[in-house]
Amino acid sequence: MDQSRLPDCSILLLAGGRGQRMGGQDKGLIEWHGKPLVAWLHAIARPLTDDLLVSCNRNQERYAPFADRLVGDDEPNFPGPLAGIRAGLAAARHSWLMIFPCDAPLIDKALVAQLYAAAQDEPDTPIMARRGDQWEPLFCIIPVSLACAIETAWHAGERSNREILLALGARSLDLDENDPRLANLNSPNLL
Repeated sequence: MDQSRLPDCSILLLAGGRGQRMGGQDKGLIEWHGKPLVAWLHAIARPLTDDLLVSCNRNQERYAPFADRLVGDDEPNFPGPLAGIRAGLAAARHSWLMIFPCDAPLIDKALVAQLYAAAQDEPDTPIMARRGDQWEPLFCIIPVSLACAIETAWHAGERSNREILLALGARSLDLDENDPRLANLNSPNLL
């Protein structure tokens, strides 16, 4: 096995939204410094897993080069990031699923390593990034064993990844309040 790979960890890049703040454009495919946003995350994640997933609900042919497998929501009308996370959990081949949004191109290997190390300390517990008091629920790592509990919460009407993970005892990976790696470039003026 490649020594740089994270043992037993699938990685999911969330690119399945409707891109409302981008005027309906597919955020992961918007160019930033000459590359689509998803390409920046792919460059970090690709060497770290043999199970790289992209959650997308359109433009599958354009996302395919950035993933081992594509997953999509099982409900129409873009029900939110939790739908993509559910699809990722169902498809993951490893015991852990690490999740990042496609519009966060400043993620680095150090952040991935921090999340993974925190998960190893709490093997049955989801880990979410947190900046000060602000949870960052789309920067997380979830034990795949929690998929059933997440499904149960979904079918009970919960749509917030943050709320579900907190209910499941999520621990925080505490980061600096101004950590630039968590910057979401999710509107034209932020690009």
